[in-house]
Amino acid sequence: MPDSELMTTATRKGNKLLGALNELPVFYRVLLANSAIIFVGATGGTWLATRLNTFSYVPLIIFVAVGWLVSIALNFVLLQFAFRPLLDLGKVMNRVQAGDRTMRAPLTGTDPQADQLARTFNMMLEAIDEANRLRAAQIINAQEEERKRVARELHDETSQVLTSLLISLAILEESITSPEARERIAETRQLAHQTLRAIRSLSIDLRPSALDDLGLMPALRWYIKEYQQKFAIEVDFHTTGLKDRLTSEIETVLYRIVQEALTNVARHSHAQKVSVILREEDDAIDATIADNGDGFDVEKLKKKPGLGQERGWGLVGMYERAQLLDGTLDIDSQPGKGTVIHANIPIQLATQDQAIAVS
Repeated sequence: MPDSELMTTATRKGNKLLGALNELPVFYRVLLANSAIIFVGATGGTWLATRLNTFSYVPLIIFVAVGWLVSIALNFVLLQFAFRPLLDLGKVMNRVQAGDRTMRAPLTGTDPQADQLARTFNMMLEAIDEANRLRAAQIINAQEEERKRVARELHDETSQVLTSLLISLAILEESITSPEARERIAETRQLAHQTLRAIRSLSIDLRPSALDDLGLMPALRWYIKEYQQKFAIEVDFHTTGLKDRLTSEIETVLYRIVQEALTNVARHSHAQKVSVILREEDDAIDATIADNGDGFDVEKLKKKPGLGQERGWGLVGMYERAQLLDGTLDIDSQPGKGTVIHANIPIQLATQDQAIAVS
């Protein structure tokens, strides 16, 4: 047999042996490695001791010292190799503990026990993320249901009572001849009118009926029209590619994101102009809200929203709503340079079986 074939055969055998060793659990690999080191050291020491003179201990001492150092070095290398999957898992755990919940433990494919630990750890992270999503969905769903209930009560009960009061005041005004009394009744009617308008506006802000009856576009157009009348802020609203109605989950999420963004603009940014763009592309809905206001430090506000920091809690709510439908939300803002909010909500994931109800 030629030398090249012999070398190839030997290489294949060596690779098979190395592969078999890699498939062993960590415990047995460390046991074999340490057994090999002890065997070599004991054999070498015995061989050297049989050849030493009775009074010559220097070579033996040197052999023991060198063997000890070599044993430490080999153990270090072997243990680094054997425990590398566990070390990598530990690094991932530290990243997750620091707040990076997107990290997942890698699978080696060679160490069954380490891979089992990694899979279990990844399953725990997935379970925690799913539990967080469900809890956020339940909270937001409860909020929307409460908004609907309060809006319905304001519209059906409080508004009717105020309407009845206006009718009674009108009848009373016609039956009184005193100019002073008629003037006071007229002022009262004006206050009642203002209260009725405020309650109707609050009812629609809580849950616009147009969102359920007509869809996202009419609801946003109405909201932006009322928004511009209430605040001295110009709003440019454009849509691209949106023809059919979306699912109620997507429409609710997008409506609340735009509403929260415009509310923050009115309360905090001192902006004069806002641009709202919705477009459908690549099986997803993109929403972009940009203003020319004061801007802010996103990371600082996002990390520690505290008492009185409504914008910080609003940002958290916007992130949670987007994530409920496996979407993303990015905020680009710097002090003095305005703010741009970009949300991307996939359409194909928001089916009846897959989406989490948020309305």
